[in-house]
Amino acid sequence: MLSIVADEEGTMAQASAWLARLQRDDLTEADGLEFEAWLEADPTHRAAYRDALAAWQAFDTCADDVLEELAAQERRGARRPAPSRRWLVSAGGFAAAAALALALLPPMLTSSAAQTYATGKGEHERITLADGSVVDLNAETRLTVSYERSARRVVLEDGEAIFDVAHDAKRPFTVAASQRVVRVLGTQFDVRNRQGELTVTVARGKVQVEPADAAATDRAFVLRPGQRLAIAQTGRAQLQSVDPQETFGWRVGRLVYRGEPLENVVADLNRQFVDQIEIADPELGRMPITGVIVVDDQDAVVQRLSLMLPIRSVPSERGLLLLRK
Repeated sequence: MLSIVADEEGTMAQASAWLARLQRDDLTEADGLEFEAWLEADPTHRAAYRDALAAWQAFDTCADDVLEELAAQERRGARRPAPSRRWLVSAGGFAAAAALALALLPPMLTSSAAQTYATGKGEHERITLADGSVVDLNAETRLTVSYERSARRVVLEDGEAIFDVAHDAKRPFTVAASQRVVRVLGTQFDVRNRQGELTVTVARGKVQVEPADAAATDRAFVLRPGQRLAIAQTGRAQLQSVDPQETFGWRVGRLVYRGEPLENVVADLNRQFVDQIEIADPELGRMPITGVIVVDDQDAVVQRLSLMLPIRSVPSERGLLLLRK
């Protein structure tokens, strides 16, 4: 299950999740009633939703209208009407949500909220950001999202994620990872940050990868569809042509490798299973693998590895130990 990490005992996380949920086209009456119940459950919920909607202001002029109307109500001392118990199910579902917020909430605050998402072993999760951008998180991934009036910022602390970014030329979308910044307007790309090694793969649009430190002398790279940039811990960069769908395969449980050392493959697999796979010796770990691994049952995965390389497995204290045949 996706872990949403936030301040104030998770209330801000719940508010942000509600804000995203209420933008969905398949909003139901039950969703609306559940939202109303959540608002009524605790006074802090309304305050948190105020903050979330204020943050969303950076992405849609509709939010500006909501905030302005709320301010006008406050100036007039208008009494807030009781919320309707009927929710319209349509592509305009969020309009109903905004109307409800208008009826329920006092004037908005101007602060923005940072939201942290994290997955555990074997967990793949999809999140929808307030601007409509979609992020798929691979296993053992942690990232933080923050919205500002002129920018959308993500920090990929560890792990891997695929970003399908909503176009907004006035508010660039950036992903910071491993002392680099990936800068986009609207595109689909994968960013992987594991132990200080960064890879960026572009499927659609284009991105620019540049040093996070403006004073750094490292060059910037512009990536187009079908290109991948790999930057080692040493700073050495390699740009190559790839099939992006191979990189994106982990979303459907398919890991594609071309000459990848066994130790790297095992590291990927260990993020998917509780029981760990170990390699008996470093030389074995350097053996290259080319092929597709379907991630389902761990024993079946190890069996497929044994068909690609001259290896076998035996039980160990932590899980399985790989040996030469």
